[in-house]
This record gives sequence, structure tokens and C-alpha cells, in this order.
Amino acid sequence: MSGLAEPSSGTKPIYVLNGPNLNLLGEREPEVYGRTTLAQIGERVSARAGTFGLSVEFRQSNSEAELIGWLQEARHESCGVVLNAAGLTHTSVALLDAARALGRPLIEVHLSNPYAREEYRRHSFVSEAATGVICGFGAQGYLFAIDHLAQLAKSPNG
Repeated sequence: MSGLAEPSSGTKPIYVLNGPNLNLLGEREPEVYGRTTLAQIGERVSARAGTFGLSVEFRQSNSEAELIGWLQEARHESCGVVLNAAGLTHTSVALLDAARALGRPLIEVHLSNPYAREEYRRHSFVSEAATGVICGFGAQGYLFAIDHLAQLAKSPNG
């Protein structure tokens, strides 16, 4: 999935990157992750970013290597990143290393609250490199992240 083209103002897009199994949103464990599909989240995120005059590059992959490649691309092509690394959040030092090299604001998003779930979900490698973490608000968390990154992108020091 790709978002909108870069606006004429020259502001780079916000990358919204989604990890493994998020392509199954709306079908997989709706009692935990909700019934909103990833495509619906992508539409809402693009619309919200548009209200700030920003565009979004919205992507999903089940591949750790592809997510790392996109984070590396975002170093030069984005004004910031929203990352829902899904299960890789709790396992991937390589994703952490790519996030540390980003040089852009990174907001970690989780649909559910990992701290109210299994013990192994309570540690996030990604958090060590994140500007902020939003969890437990369902699909709305993505919009909170867009709001924050838009504020940063529009600030004189952003």
C-alpha cells in the first residue's frame, strides 16, 4: 500500500510502517485488535495527514528485512515515521538498530495495550529508539501519532 505523493510545499511524507500479520486486521483476533482493517486505517491516516497539508507513505510487510529497508529509506525520504512493528517489536534487535539510525522522529504504535497482555509482549526493542509510544487506543492511536508528527513537521525546528 502506498499513500499520496509528496505535497508541493516540499515537506516530505510521513512513513507509516506496519509489521507482520497486520494485513489480517479486522479478521485476526478482533477481540484484541478490533474490526478495523489495515486499508481503513490507511485511509484515515492519509485523510488526517491531509488536514495538515502532509502526505503519507503507508506500507505493510510480513518481512523484517523489508521493514528495515523502509526505515533506512525513511532516513532521507520522510519527515518522520509511525511504526507498528507488531510481533517484531519484542524480538528484533535489527529493527532497533535501523530505528536508531533513522535520524527522524519515530512514534511506536500498538493497537492493543501490550502491558495488559502476555509477559513477553511487555518489552519493546523499538521503544529504545522511539520518540514516543502510543498503545491501547486501537486504530485511533495511528491518528494520535500523525497529529504529533504533523506538529513536529510544521514547527520551525521540526
